Amino acid sequence: MLQKTVVLNVVGFTPAFLGEHTPKITAWAERGKMASIEPPLPAVTCTAQAAYLTGKPASDHGIVANGWYFRDECEVKFWRQSNNLVESAKIWDIARQLDPTFTCANLFWWYNMYSTADYTVTPRPMYPADGRKMPDIYTQPADLRSQLQQDLGQFPLFKFWGPATTVASSQWIADSAKWIEARHSPTLTLVYLPHLDYCAQKIGPDPAAIAPDLQEIDAVVGDLIDFYERRGAQVILLSEYGITPVNQPVHLNRVLREAGLLQVREELGLELPDVGASKAFAVADHQLAHIYINEPDVYDRVKTLLEQTSGVAKVLDDAGKQQYQLDHPRAGELVAVAAPEAWFTYYYWLDDRRAPDFARTVDIHRKPGYDPVELFINPDIKLPQLKIAKTLLKRKLGGRSLMDLTPLDATLVRGGHGHIPPSKTDRPLLITRQDGHLNHDAIMAVDVFNVILNHLKG
Repeated sequence: MLQKTVVLNVVGFTPAFLGEHTPKITAWAERGKMASIEPPLPAVTCTAQAAYLTGKPASDHGIVANGWYFRDECEVKFWRQSNNLVESAKIWDIARQLDPTFTCANLFWWYNMYSTADYTVTPRPMYPADGRKMPDIYTQPADLRSQLQQDLGQFPLFKFWGPATTVASSQWIADSAKWIEARHSPTLTLVYLPHLDYCAQKIGPDPAAIAPDLQEIDAVVGDLIDFYERRGAQVILLSEYGITPVNQPVHLNRVLREAGLLQVREELGLELPDVGASKAFAVADHQLAHIYINEPDVYDRVKTLLEQTSGVAKVLDDAGKQQYQLDHPRAGELVAVAAPEAWFTYYYWLDDRRAPDFARTVDIHRKPGYDPVELFINPDIKLPQLKIAKTLLKRKLGGRSLMDLTPLDATLVRGGHGHIPPSKTDRPLLITRQDGHLNHDAIMAVDVFNVILNHLKG
């Protein structure tokens, strides 16, 4: 039989965070072994998790970023949830072949819907036709949805992402993991704890500046480690990427638009990108951007333009994508990688008065790129809590109203990720007390698969 194993994914945790602000994690790590992980390119949630769970690079599993251009639909889509998008076998499929009694619980790792894991829980808001966004989850088996929220309370969606984020979402996920363990005792449990992702992007990754957040996640993780080890489980603590300081937002789509390569269409006086009609456009995801080129004759021009743009460290062509194992049909014709201090916005408008209505809201699915500015409330709004209350009241009375609190100032962001940091201190890590399963001080992201599998095999 396979051995009981738990993987705690503490997002954004790096060796720099071990120390006085994380006493429980640090004490546990000192009794085990730690390896630095060289993340994939891009070092982002969906790509990293796919590498960990399949042992394959993006050229095989197909998750080239958190979102990409769906060529057949001429649409950019981020944060899709179907596990069918991951084009390689998952660790739970392999483990089940080794032991038919094996079971797996996947708690909030991405691409969690419609997988073959035995127990799955993932955020899935409800969007009624009246414009509301209501917190909810998706689960398999389906009845977990009501049971979990009856016992633990409604999943705190608005504490999971946006300006109101707190440790409450990570605590709820941790509580759900313990709930499922107590009732179903899976062989493998995957737990996603995102708390540090918010403060490190918003404030920066300086341990002193985010000390309260480090202490909060340390308490959650320490409690989980104690809980699972008392039940005889092997615990692996890892992270997906390291967040490093940034101070230069780069607006690639504005560069392409000013060069006459990106097209927009007007709706109600506001501008939307018309990517299907554009000669070239960027799908920006943290510190990497896929550049899609609809007209091949502008390829060289686009490449030169990007290489001359401040904040772009390198531009990958076909050979470069192959070098970083990003050569998959979903990838852009070119891939731009940001300089360490820079990151890529999705902004394409040239006048803020023409920005689309969703730009000033938390709307991860409608925006054609990642937007960490959603973590902030517009400082120009004098009484934001009053504005929130009025908006919620309008919605309760049946009216439609935007929760337009997000600023359009990308310089507010202080931490970023996506490139491969040169220093191991800034890279993700893996810690285990079963040091016989970790033979090197540095591993590749695809090697995490075998580390987990070897824990299961014992």
